[in-house]
Parts: sequence; C-alpha cells; structure tokens
Amino acid sequence: MVQLSKNSNKQADVQYEPHETPSLPVVFGLGFQLVVLTISGVILTPVIVIKAAGIEGDYFLWAIFAALVIAGVTTILQAVRIGRFGAGHVLMMGTSGAFIAVCVTALAEGGPAMLATLVVVSSFAQFFVAYRLSWLRNLFTPTVGGIVIMLIPVTVMPIVFSLLTDVAPEHQSTGAPMSALITFFIAAGLAMKATGIMRLWLPLIGLIVGTIVSAYWGMYDFAAVSSAAWVGLPSFAWPGFDFEFNITFWTLLPAFIFVTMVGLLETVGDAVGIQRVSWRESKAPDYRVVQGAVGADGVGNLLSGLLGTVPNTTYSTSLAVTELTGVASRAVGICVGILFFFIAFIPKFQSIIIAIPSPVVAAYVTVLLAMLFVTGMRLVISDQINFRKGIIVGVSFWIGMGFQFNLIFPDFFTGSFGNLLQNGMTSGGITALVLTMIWRVSLQRKVKFTSALELDKLPIVENFIRANTVGWNISDAVLQRLCLANEETILSLLEENQVETSGKSRTLLVTLVRRSGFAEIEYIAAVGADNIEDQVALLNESASEFNTGSLSLLMLHHLATSVKHQKYFDTDIVTIQVSLQ
Repeated sequence: MVQLSKNSNKQADVQYEPHETPSLPVVFGLGFQLVVLTISGVILTPVIVIKAAGIEGDYFLWAIFAALVIAGVTTILQAVRIGRFGAGHVLMMGTSGAFIAVCVTALAEGGPAMLATLVVVSSFAQFFVAYRLSWLRNLFTPTVGGIVIMLIPVTVMPIVFSLLTDVAPEHQSTGAPMSALITFFIAAGLAMKATGIMRLWLPLIGLIVGTIVSAYWGMYDFAAVSSAAWVGLPSFAWPGFDFEFNITFWTLLPAFIFVTMVGLLETVGDAVGIQRVSWRESKAPDYRVVQGAVGADGVGNLLSGLLGTVPNTTYSTSLAVTELTGVASRAVGICVGILFFFIAFIPKFQSIIIAIPSPVVAAYVTVLLAMLFVTGMRLVISDQINFRKGIIVGVSFWIGMGFQFNLIFPDFFTGSFGNLLQNGMTSGGITALVLTMIWRVSLQRKVKFTSALELDKLPIVENFIRANTVGWNISDAVLQRLCLANEETILSLLEENQVETSGKSRTLLVTLVRRSGFAEIEYIAAVGADNIEDQVALLNESASEFNTGSLSLLMLHHLATSVKHQKYFDTDIVTIQVSLQ
C-alpha cells in the first residue's frame, strides 16, 4: 500500500499507460522482447523436471506444448481482465521454477497423473486467497512483496552469471566476453542516454547485435534451427488423473500448497509492483488488480493440472521491461500471449530463440534483474518504512541470502524441507511473513464497532470513539479533531457508496487503536468507484481543482496525518491516522 507524499510523484518516464495503445511495431517489438527473454524458462522448467524424474516418451513433448499454450492463454487473461480474473496489466505468465523440487518428487513417485492431481488440488488455494485477499491484507503487504521481489535477483543471478561461460571452451576467452559486453553496453549503457523511440528499441537491438556477434564467433547453433520443423503438434499424451489418494499424495499435498503460497506471494508483489511502473501519476495500489492477478495465476495452475504439466506463475520480467521501456500498454501483454500460443505450434521459432547463446541472454537479463531489485526496493520504501519494518526487511533479506548460498546450518536443513528453504525467495518470504505476524500480534489490541454505513449512524460511531478514548489523556481539541476526521471519512465513504450501489446500505466495521503519538481508525465498508487516498493526495497539488462535492476530502486532508485506502472486490478498507499532539 503506497503512502503518497505531500508532493505528488510523477512517473515522467511512462510513455504508454495500460489503456493506451502504441504503434504496432512498438507493440510487436516489446512483445517479442518479452518472449525472447522468457521462452527458454517456460520450456526448460518442464524439461528439467521431466528429465530429473526419469520420465520418457511422448509426455515430454506434450508437457512443453501444454506449458506454452497455458502461458499464452493466461498472459492474455492477465492483460484483458475478465471479471475478477486478470490484473489488467502486462504480467507475463510461465512455468514456475519454484515447483521443480516437488514436481520431480511427484513424477518420480506417482507419475504424471499424480502430478496433475496435485497441481489441480493445490490451485484452489489460490482461488481462495484471491477471493478473500482482504482477510490477509496485514500479511500480504507491499513490504513483504517488495522483499520477495528484491530476493528474486538474488536467487537467479548466480544462474545468470554462470551462463556467461556456458559455451564451448574455445569461446570462453573471446567470443563469450565480447558478445556479452556488446549486449550489455547497448541494453544498459546506451539506454541510459537514449530518449523517445530509441529508448524503446535499444534493449532488443542489444539482444540482436549481441546474437550477431556471437554468430560471428561461431557460437550460434544454426544446425539445431535448421533441423527443427516449421509447424508441428506433439502426440496426444495427456496423463489423466490419479484418484487413489494414497499416502504419497497426502504427503506431497502440503508441500504443493506451500510452494503455491510462495508463488502467490511473488504474484502479489508483481501485481503491486507493475502498478507502480505503469502510470505517469503515482497511485495507491488497487488491490482488486492484485486479486485479479492471483485469480489468473490460479487459472493458470488449474489449467496446468488439467493438462498435466508444471504449474505456472507471474514472471517479474514484466516489471523490469516496463520500467526500462516505459511502455505499460495492455496491448503488449496480449501480443505476448498470442506469440506464446503460436510458438507452441512452431518448433522452428522455439529453436531460433533457444539457440541464442547463453552469454548474450545473461548480459541482457542482468540489466533487467538489476532494475527489478530497484523496483522491489522502491516498494519497500513506499510502504512508510519505519524501525519495525526496517527490521523485517533487513532480517528477511539477509536470511534469504544466507539460505540461498547455503550458509545457514547447511548440515541441519536437509531433505525436502531443507532443499525448499535453500531458495532465497522462499526462506526470505517465509521470514518476512513470520516477522510480520509477530509484529501484528504484538500490537496494542484494537476496539471494534459494527454499524450500517448510513448517515444517521454518524453520532453512534462518534460516541464509540469518545467512549474508547477516555483514558488516553488527550485534550478536547485533539478529541474534536479525531471526531471530525471520523465524520469526514464516513461522509467520503457514503459518497462513494451511493455512486457504486445506488444508495443501498452496507455494513461498516470500525476499529480504533492508539499508536505511538497518533490514533489509528480503520473503516471496512462497501466498494466505491474511486480511491480516497489518491484524491486526498491530489489535494496536495491544488485544492481549487475540486468542487464542493469534495469538501469531505478537503477536510480529511487537513485533519488526518495520513490516509490509506485499499480497494478489494466488495470491500473498501480506509485507514486514517490522526496526531494526538
């Protein structure tokens, strides 16, 4: 949840917002970039899982085909947003490396049918969280999401750097360094100086030029490209389902659900992060977007189970490319999905992309991951970081680092659970969640009051506030300011409720707690059309731009120290803080 400062932060580098459509060459160019960057990951994850499990036959090609089709369908769903499914932003979908360990075990011990059943069952956990994300709002915060995003480069960078020398010995001294250096120089060095349309194309130009240089040194595998078919379909090898539900299934199910929750945490972070880099004007994150992203992620996992392949997740590459290019148009996401879908039927195109030498890919991905780390850091800072949150961020990040590089009791954390923790994103994310829960439990107990969201209930809510601040030893002026802030908040909610629900009454839950130096009141009510936090922030720029209908917002702006507004499907949560000084 973003706390907007007194000076509205304008994202001047955003050239196309989600609802804006660039020219077709720009859309295709950026879509092609994203596909190039992620196609290997989408394909290689099921390859690694199936080979490690020792599975052979037609299922191998079927799993790759299904993964590409699902990546295309769900990426489009994220972009277009159908009902409550999809973010309405460019969020790429693809197979999840977090599932490699548990999927290998499921295939080895139960076969493809058991894998399919486990993926289907665990996907429903995502649907539940998507539907009731507001219940978990104190855990799935921008701070936690930012930590996970910061740890993604930590977990991936060792693999990326190893790709720099993943070539034949004769190329390691000259060809690999030259192709990587030229790619990096164009994608990062020149991109810093570029403006306008050139800034959009330089990353792709760097990739192409780096590939040409690598081909000059004999590193590009033309033989693999020439031998691949232009159009083709794999043999139908759908594995079906395993309905025995034996001890192996019940042993693996908790692990699948846990890894699904870890992937969900990444999706929450990506959905919050993509909003931050998609608008010219800074906005408070819309948690309906987050719910939609998680719901689409659940659809992807359900389809993965139904088709018998490895589960998927959002790819944080979307954030880095959007930040780098300034193009957040949904059209790019639709283009990516279409390309994924067609590539599933074009083995020749798959081979062209997969044949790009590893040093070239490593140089470009290094730039993207570096920007992704900064995006996560900005998310953490934007969430009103204080001493307590600083502890959560610092401890979680370094514990994630320690586990990632096998530095924390390596002889103790062994077996399946130990292997799971060796992923820095997983261990750091778990640490962040645990510390956040400890923090929430240790906070002062809140007092609660439930009422209908109606104008005539205002005196009752005010009496609730007055009755529960008797022992606070505050002045009459402070108490009056607190009551006025409460009144203006409820009036603002009433205005939105009338627009959205045609005057139908909704329930209002009010909680009150005293923090260090201020009072915090939380209002949980019906969904409205606008974000109160954004409107209050705009008043910092020019109150004269608002009509008399915004008088409540204007008053709230002057009375409250801070205003935060989280919007979910069917729920509005407004939190105000009023100074007690």
